[in-house]
Parts: sequence; C-alpha cells; structure tokens
Amino acid sequence: MKEIVKTRFPVAICRGLIIDLEDRMRGEAQKAHRMIQDGSGLDLCRARELEGLSRFKMMEKGFEEVCELHGGERLEGGAISKNPGLRVYQPFMRFENKGQGFVLGLAAMPGPSMLPKKNKSRLAGVTLNYRFSPRFDFDGKGPKVDDIFILFLFSRDRETAGKIEELAIGLIDPEYDQFIVYERIDEYLAGCGEGPEPSPPFATPRLKDTIEPFVPPEAQPSDIEEDGKA
Repeated sequence: MKEIVKTRFPVAICRGLIIDLEDRMRGEAQKAHRMIQDGSGLDLCRARELEGLSRFKMMEKGFEEVCELHGGERLEGGAISKNPGLRVYQPFMRFENKGQGFVLGLAAMPGPSMLPKKNKSRLAGVTLNYRFSPRFDFDGKGPKVDDIFILFLFSRDRETAGKIEELAIGLIDPEYDQFIVYERIDEYLAGCGEGPEPSPPFATPRLKDTIEPFVPPEAQPSDIEEDGKA
C-alpha cells in the first residue's frame, strides 16, 4: 500500500513540496506561540486554548500557500467529487502527476500516529480511499474514483510550547477507523535521494597485467610487432 501512495505522491517529484511544508508548518507553530505569549495577556490555560486555535488557522493558511506555489489547486467550489453532498470546508489541494491525481489535506493529530479528529471535510475526503478497503464487488459497479486522499499530519510537542513533535504522511480508510498508511516525514523522504548519483568524471585507470621493459628505437629488432611480441 505504501508503494501506491508513493506512486501517486512520489518523493522524487514532491520532495520540494514536502520540505517546504515542513518548514512552513514548524514556523507557523512557533509564530502562533509567540503571538499569544507576547501579546494576549491571558493566563496560561486561556493562552493555550487560544494558541491551539490560532496555530491551526495559521498553519492552514501556510499549507494552502505552499501548495499553490508547487502547483496545487484548491478544490473548485469546495466539492470533493461530483457528489454535491460531499463538500469540504478546509483548503484541500489537488495535484496531478502523469494523469493520476491526489487530494492533499492538513490535519492535527492528538499525538504521533493517532487519528486526527473527524470532521465533515475529512469524512468527505476519505471517501476517495474507498477502493483501498477489502470488500466484495460482484458486479464491478462499485465506486471507482481515480484520486486518493492523503493527509499531511502534525502533532504538537506537548513538552515544549510552539514546537511540532511529529510530521507525517497518512492515508485513512473510508470508514475513518484506522490508518491504511502512516509514515513520518523523515522516513518518507529517506526513501529517495535528491536524484541519481552522478557518474565519476573519469574512468578508473586499468593497469596492464605485465610491465614491459623500455627498449629504445635504435635497439629494436625489425621483427618486433607493435604489441612488443615476436
């Protein structure tokens, strides 16, 4: 299943997007913390609550802007598909690679590897992953949607305010019960380098099996061939 996700969301092509999202998400989390800490004048409990709300909205805006810079398009009219009942209220960004598409969303996890909170947008999004769940399809008329729904996930650092503990790529099943695929960003990026390793600029020199003694031209017999053998 990981290979399916990496085919649609290939590291070699999406590396820049992933790295830029990581940098922006960490930066927005820190900015939200400083903004509330330095300017709200609230007690600790209220400040934490307001910081959480501010953090997600600021990260959401940053997510949309970074995706647009990398060619992502926000879903037209907020519809996840042709079904008008499946609408989204968050910025879900659609990308396409070689005719195959994926919809990318942002979600906060309560902790690493934990499912994000259900909401109408995410419940609509995971319907795109219907075909990844085992089921009987006797007549071949079951839902077939070309796009898949991938989440860019984050969990805040509960020990250090303003920090992100984990960033990950996740694919949730259409029943919203579990992750079909979950992989931390560092692991995801480790699957592919910056590109193919460059070939050496020069060929490795190869020594002859035997070393022939130097014979000056005037001392060479007339019957010696070019390879030095009679």
